[in-house]
Amino acid sequence: MTPLMVITFFGGVGLFLLGMRLMTDGLKVAAGNALREILARGTATTGRGILSGIVITALVQSSTAVIISTIGFVNAGLMTLFQSVGVIIGSNVGTTATSWLVAVVGFNINIQELAMPAIAVGMALRVTGGRTRRGALGEALTGFGIFFLGVDVLKTTFDGVEQHFDLAHYAGGGLGGLLMFTLVGMVMTVLMNSSSAALAVTLTAAGTGVIDLESAAAMVIGANVGTTSTALFAVIGATSNAKRAAMAMTWFSVLTGVVAFLMMPLLLAAGAGVAGALRLDVNPATVLALFHTATKLTGTAIVWPMTPWLVRRLERMFVTAEEDQGKPRHLDKNVAGTPALALEALNRELVRIGAIARRAAAGALSAEGPAGGWLERDKRAIERLVIAVGDFTTTATRSADLPEPMGRSFADAVRVTQYYSDMVERALELAGKQPAGLQDEELAAAVNRFKRDAIALIEQADAELDGFRSKRLRSAHEALEESYQEIKRRLLYAGAAGYLPVRHMVGRLDEISVIHRMLDQAVKAALYTRRIHKVLRQGEGVSDEEDGTERGGDGSDGEGPPVGTGG
Repeated sequence: MTPLMVITFFGGVGLFLLGMRLMTDGLKVAAGNALREILARGTATTGRGILSGIVITALVQSSTAVIISTIGFVNAGLMTLFQSVGVIIGSNVGTTATSWLVAVVGFNINIQELAMPAIAVGMALRVTGGRTRRGALGEALTGFGIFFLGVDVLKTTFDGVEQHFDLAHYAGGGLGGLLMFTLVGMVMTVLMNSSSAALAVTLTAAGTGVIDLESAAAMVIGANVGTTSTALFAVIGATSNAKRAAMAMTWFSVLTGVVAFLMMPLLLAAGAGVAGALRLDVNPATVLALFHTATKLTGTAIVWPMTPWLVRRLERMFVTAEEDQGKPRHLDKNVAGTPALALEALNRELVRIGAIARRAAAGALSAEGPAGGWLERDKRAIERLVIAVGDFTTTATRSADLPEPMGRSFADAVRVTQYYSDMVERALELAGKQPAGLQDEELAAAVNRFKRDAIALIEQADAELDGFRSKRLRSAHEALEESYQEIKRRLLYAGAAGYLPVRHMVGRLDEISVIHRMLDQAVKAALYTRRIHKVLRQGEGVSDEEDGTERGGDGSDGEGPPVGTGG
């Protein structure tokens, strides 16, 4: 190839890429929120997700845009990993539309007669439409025309090259040569950041005889595998689920590529047969478009039934400390059918949740500055555990003849998780507050002492502690309640008397109010948990006396919910 031909070749690729970008951007804007709505809602099942992926990719002519959008939805929590797998499969099938555009339009229609009017009309709409949807549609139409101009330039560049430049000779024949062309397809896709551009170059080269059919098929496979690079780059620093979605894309592409490589002769022969049966022009570009479509459909047929298994496998990857902490360790579905065992498992899980909540609360109280991301991680972990406890409890309480004390205990367990969840919410709220310092040293010392006593109470509010006594916890809580009311009274007086700016008074009142609420939740959680323990111990034949449970002055067992306190 002469230097001029090389420059022309890269110019054709540049036109093709520019056209693709204009088409994609224009169609996304012209569609408005429709594509977003389809992605967000049209994925309830894997089948619907696949269909959504096919339609959107065919419309915007960019699997990369669809995959990155899907990963973005997963990253934001708007789409589950299961939903994303369907869209990823469908997007891979939808990208075959580019092959058909090149094969059918690029080789069977006078491109100049199609491209120039499209550019003229598109630019007219773009100039007169501005930033409206009409302008975006004009941009897409202009991109459509430029896209085919790029294809025409590539065709012109490749015409006659096969007489002077035999790529197959340089690559070597046989399996090694095919592997070399597969690598070429991958590298082209990575460098161009577009599998569609690599496919257009490949189909054009094959259509003009520069490379043989099998070598071109190997490049098509390489282009499909190479497109995973964009997804992998897009998830740098993203959430674990986004990384799993990118890995699903990689697994699908690699598996499809391996199967297509092994079945290459069969798929190429089938493509030629189908082209003849459909009365299409049996040229290399058409056969390759059919080969491309067949590989994607074959991959879909393999991966679609495997989706549940694939999701389960992916969920074991990229597990963060937060996700590991938020995964139930004792809620085994095999014990859910036996109420006594289910309640014991539930109690063990409550112990874990309580430890997380108390750690978060104590950490927020002792922190001198804004808390780090660990509080957010604890909050997300507790949210997952609360949902898991609710689901497990629903399964375990389906029995109609559940004893009343045990049924009450399951309800108590759900109540306890809500208290722990609220504790972490209050801890986050407290960590976000930075009230101004107090000039009154005695008042400042009282507030600091209140915080230290609050930490001690939270640590004491653990029903698993040896020597835990409900009465002792109630007494400590009542003493701290008196401290709270006294500090509140002194703050209000200082603000009313002008000793403390009103905004500083309000800030301090908000702070101690949050602590007060957090303490209420901690104590309630501990007392309800103790009531669950009583039911479990009685099931083991342990009496109140053996268990060391005190009885209240009213003859109750002292394990009920605490008396409400005023704010």
